[in-house]
Amino acid sequence: MGIKGSEGSLNSTPLLSSSKDGVDFHADEKSEASEMTFMLVFTAVSATIGSYVFGYALGYSSPAQYGIVHDLHLSVAEYSTFGSILTIGAIVGATLSGRIADYVGRRLAMGFSEVFCILGSVIIAFSKVSWWLYIGRMLVGCGVGIISYVVPVYIAEITPKDLRGAFTEGHLLMTCCGLSLTYLIGAFLNWRILALIGTVPCIVHLLTLPFIPDSPRWLAKVGRLKESESALQRLRGKHADVYQEATEIREYTEALQQHTEKGNILVLFKLQYLRTLTVGVGLMMLQQFGGISGILFYTNSIFISAGFSDTIGTIAVGVFKVSFSFLGVLLMDRCGRRPLLLASATGACVGSFLTALSFFLKDLQEWKSISPFIALVGVLVYMGLFSLGMSGIPSVIMSEIFPINVKGTAGSLVILVNWTCSLIVAYTFNFLMSWSSSGTFFLFSGICASTVVFVAKLVPETKGRTLEEIQASLNTF
Repeated sequence: MGIKGSEGSLNSTPLLSSSKDGVDFHADEKSEASEMTFMLVFTAVSATIGSYVFGYALGYSSPAQYGIVHDLHLSVAEYSTFGSILTIGAIVGATLSGRIADYVGRRLAMGFSEVFCILGSVIIAFSKVSWWLYIGRMLVGCGVGIISYVVPVYIAEITPKDLRGAFTEGHLLMTCCGLSLTYLIGAFLNWRILALIGTVPCIVHLLTLPFIPDSPRWLAKVGRLKESESALQRLRGKHADVYQEATEIREYTEALQQHTEKGNILVLFKLQYLRTLTVGVGLMMLQQFGGISGILFYTNSIFISAGFSDTIGTIAVGVFKVSFSFLGVLLMDRCGRRPLLLASATGACVGSFLTALSFFLKDLQEWKSISPFIALVGVLVYMGLFSLGMSGIPSVIMSEIFPINVKGTAGSLVILVNWTCSLIVAYTFNFLMSWSSSGTFFLFSGICASTVVFVAKLVPETKGRTLEEIQASLNTF
C-alpha cells in the first residue's frame, strides 16, 4: 500500500483535521530540509551506544564458543542453552520495556538496560560453572530486551520526519558495528576479557544520558507540556520555530486521550488497531523465522560445517554487515522503507538458497572444491542484504506506526513476539542443522520469499511523514 492511499485516509480522520490554535497540519510544508543540530546528533549517538551493546550481546556467543566449551567443558546442548538463554532474558526485558519506558521515560529506561548488561557481562567474565554463565547471559538479555524497544522508539520520537528514517536506521548500524567488532576482536581475545570489554560502552552510555533530553512526545503524553516544548527546542536548535510541531504533538496526544481508552493489552486487539498490529507482529515474526538469530549465533559453526575457514568467514560477515547497514542508513530516507524491505527480503531469500545449495552439493559429494565458496557467497549475500533492510526496518516501522497511547503496550508485545521467535530459532538451529543442513536453509529461503509477499501486500510506506500523520492514517478512531 503506497503513500497516496494512506493520505486519503489521513485527510478523513478527525484527529488531525482541526486545530485549536489555527495551525493547519495539512498545509503545504516547507521544502527546506530539517536542520541537523549538534544536540540532535549527540542525543541520537548517545542512544545508539545502547544499540552497540545490543550488537555486542548478539555477537558474543560465536567467537566465545570454543574458549567457553574448552575451559568449562560444556556439551553442545549446554552451549546451545548459553547461546539461546539470551533470548529468554530478552523476552523478560521486552515484556517490561514498554511499561518501564512509559512510566519513567525513554531516557531512564535506557539507563536501566545498561545496568543489567554491566552486571551480566561481569558475571559471565568471572564464571567458573555453567549456571553462572546462564545467569549472566540472561541478565544481558534483559538489558538488550529493553534496548531493542526503547532505542528505536526514542530516536523516532526526537527526530524530524525527513531525518527519522536514517537516524532510526542508525540503531541497526550501531548494532552491526557492535556485532562485527565483537566478531573481530573475539577472534584474538580470551572470552573472559571479551566479556569485560563489553561493559565499556555500557558505562559510556550511562555517562552521556544526563546530558540528553527526554522524548518530547513522552513528556507531552504525561502532561509535562512546558518540558516537552523545551526538549523540542533543544533538539531543533535555539533559534528554530517549534510552535507548529509542538502544537501538533500536543493536539494529537490530547485527541488520543479523548477518543481512545488507555493502552492495556486488550485494546490492541480492537478493529481500529488491526492493521497496525498485523504489520508490527508480522514483520517481527518473518524477520526471525527467516533464520537470522541462528545464523548470527552460530556463524562459526556454519562455516566449519561447510568446510570453510570460520575466522575468514566471520570477519567477512562483519565487514558485509557494517557496509550494507551503512548503505541502508544512506538509502532509508531516499528510497523509503518498502523498497528496501523488498530488496532485503529478496536478497536474503537468494542467500539462503545458495547456502542450502552448497550443503546439498556437499551431501552429494559433488563440486567438493567449489561448495565451500558457494556457502561463503550465500552467507555473505544473506547477511549483507538482510542488513540492508530486514534487520532494522521492522524496528523502525514499529517505532512509527503505534499511537502514543498504546505505544508502550504495543511495543512490548511486538518486541516480545520478536524475541520469542528468536528463542525458537536460536535453540532449534543446531538440531535443524543436524537433521539437514540444506533443508534448514531451504526452509529459511522459503520464509524470506513469503516476506516479500507480506511486505508488498500489507506494509505501508512511512517515509517523509510525521508520526502523527502515519498513526492517524493507519488507526481509525
